[in-house]
Amino acid sequence: MSDTSTAYDAPSSIPKPKWRPIIQAGLVGNIMEWYDFAVYGYFASIIGTQFFPSEDPAVSLIAAFGAFAAGFLMRPIGGILFGRIGDVYGRKRVLTLSVLSMAIPTVLIGLMPNYAAIGIMAPIMIVVLRMIQGLSVGGEYTSSVVFMIEKAPKNRRSFFAMWSIWGAIFGIMLGSGIGAAAAAIFGAEALADWGWRVPFLLGALVALTCFLVRRAIHAEEQNIGSETPVRDTFFMHLGDVFKVIMLDIGYAVTFYVAFVYLVTYLKVIDKLPEEEALNINTGSMIILLLLIPITAILADRFGRRPIIILGYLFLSLGAVPFFEMIHSAETINIFLGQLGFVFGFACLTSALTVANVDMLPASVRCTSYAVAYNAAVGLFGGLTPLIVTWLITETGDPVVPAFWVAGTTGFSLLVAIFVYKETRPRHFAK
Repeated sequence: MSDTSTAYDAPSSIPKPKWRPIIQAGLVGNIMEWYDFAVYGYFASIIGTQFFPSEDPAVSLIAAFGAFAAGFLMRPIGGILFGRIGDVYGRKRVLTLSVLSMAIPTVLIGLMPNYAAIGIMAPIMIVVLRMIQGLSVGGEYTSSVVFMIEKAPKNRRSFFAMWSIWGAIFGIMLGSGIGAAAAAIFGAEALADWGWRVPFLLGALVALTCFLVRRAIHAEEQNIGSETPVRDTFFMHLGDVFKVIMLDIGYAVTFYVAFVYLVTYLKVIDKLPEEEALNINTGSMIILLLLIPITAILADRFGRRPIIILGYLFLSLGAVPFFEMIHSAETINIFLGQLGFVFGFACLTSALTVANVDMLPASVRCTSYAVAYNAAVGLFGGLTPLIVTWLITETGDPVVPAFWVAGTTGFSLLVAIFVYKETRPRHFAK
């Protein structure tokens, strides 16, 4: 394992009153990032008709999601770009820049004239804005995680780390909630005409709050890391990057199966009404938000490695029975099956995040973590809906996605057992 002893080592303890600004700085940025993710997805059909008009509504929707996908294609580049800023110029600076690069395009989308007003420039500008947001997404989560873990007391690192994923999940729920409220308040006609813009413009309030919180944080960052973090990541620490990727594969696949693909599965395979499918998914995410702090405390108490192993073991052994419950078409069984994935994923969140940071040298940590995390999420998580849809089509077995989950989590379980070495204090902060 690479030496991680640098100026960024976490303090042994900090006063509790100083916890709040550190946690807030990581939390609010991820709320902003994933608020936009949810709002764009919620209004994709309207955006399609406004900016990508076609006689076939399906073509407009596909084009809108194409612009959405363009943002994800920029994530690896954004990870390297913002990671380098964080390693060379400091964590505070990258946190401020990343939220601005998400907030400004979000507001501009809300103000952008549609195709009827400016023609072909409308869809071009939407794609450009989504690409800028993709750059931000590529660096925001990993940079905020690194910042919080490095600022956390050594015995509270999992507790601090969990606020990034907590903020991401809350941001998705906030975006969906505001989108649903806009639909209820404005009605279908006004929503399609101009009401869809309101949630994007409200993103300015979230962004302003985030910017002020991050500008106010006190971060002493002398002796920043390497001056060439991108080169050092690929030529000196590539082995560490691959270890993180292998450890995160099961995590990425589980997230995209349980919280992205499953809504489509419930509607297409189980034939559930859309409202019921969304309610089940929302309920499971609420429980996930409640479980994450508990598993983070356990990871700080007993170590990250045992909690990671527990989560992966639970998922690899439980994936098939969980999916069989989900395919039962009984609402209560579907919900309990998804809760199985929720528990396993909750065990992985903050414990795995701290493990990732431990495995990477601090001098290139923002860059190397961004590369590793975006590779795992992009290659394995992002392709998962496509892979499991293809598996069902080819085999005709509606439970076959479980084997993809079991295989990838089983692989990462072996990495957790034989590759990852725990580095944690033996006492628990009171």
